Amino acid sequence: MTPRRAAILIYDGVQIIDFTGPYEVLGQGGFEVFTVAETKATVTTSMGMKVVPEHTFSDAPKPDVLVIPGGNVDGPRKSAATLKWVKELSATAERTMSVCNGAFILASAGLLDGLRATTFYRMIDDLKTEAPKTRVVSDQRFVDNGRIITTAGLSSGIDGALHVLSEMLGKGRAQAVALSMEYDWRPDSHYARAALADRLIPDIDLAGIGDWRTVRTEGTTERWDIVVHGTSDLSAAELLDHIGQTFVKEGKWSGVAHGAAAASSPGQSDWRFSGPDGRPWKGTLSVEAVPGQGGTYTMTLNIARIG
Repeated sequence: MTPRRAAILIYDGVQIIDFTGPYEVLGQGGFEVFTVAETKATVTTSMGMKVVPEHTFSDAPKPDVLVIPGGNVDGPRKSAATLKWVKELSATAERTMSVCNGAFILASAGLLDGLRATTFYRMIDDLKTEAPKTRVVSDQRFVDNGRIITTAGLSSGIDGALHVLSEMLGKGRAQAVALSMEYDWRPDSHYARAALADRLIPDIDLAGIGDWRTVRTEGTTERWDIVVHGTSDLSAAELLDHIGQTFVKEGKWSGVAHGAAAASSPGQSDWRFSGPDGRPWKGTLSVEAVPGQGGTYTMTLNIARIG
């Protein structure tokens, strides 16, 4: 029996796991997998790995599955030859799957119009802007429209490829591959990186106010806790004020005023803000000086949904 074929687009700046994850899954699943680029020139990935494409657009076999990985997608999105090839092959392939921000390549090719899609968690809003005819979701690890599948970021491509394998060759085959890869495949998992609560925390330029390392960053869709430790020329009060300004400007957070009888602790500020769904959240930022170590602090931010 002739094996199914899977073509994986690669280009300068491609993210390594975005194409190697699906390559491993589909290859172990019995597919004939090959890489394709616009030319035979060596491709340099986002982290400097050198990859020689097996085929070009002109000589690549017709695939049953087409994989479009993410990375620095500006080049392929602006390449008429790439978009033409993607459109032509997706018209005949049984499945076309993007990984991470590879969804932007599909969008540029007009393949996401009228469909649901997802992408890398930090680019959800960007995809909404770039693909106004697409319903972009943030609460799914991958979205299956039938022939067109989009996954969230990075390792999500492994889950997407296992799903494709399950749909085309059976769940048992996909389970066997996941076990062989020692991958904890949970097809019914509701984990979606873009749905976690830290998405609501504004980006803070800590590098501009000292030297910091992250001690802990963890949570759920309902709460998040971040602890950082480091040094700064600013005082604890100045750090609170500086970061608070970012909360107000970038996150539209509102500080909570406390009366004299219920004042917040020194080195602490309390906040209120709303999520995209309008539901209220609370936050507490604290800055604690390390005794005997001038200019050394531990900063803690806790946020939680209210009600």
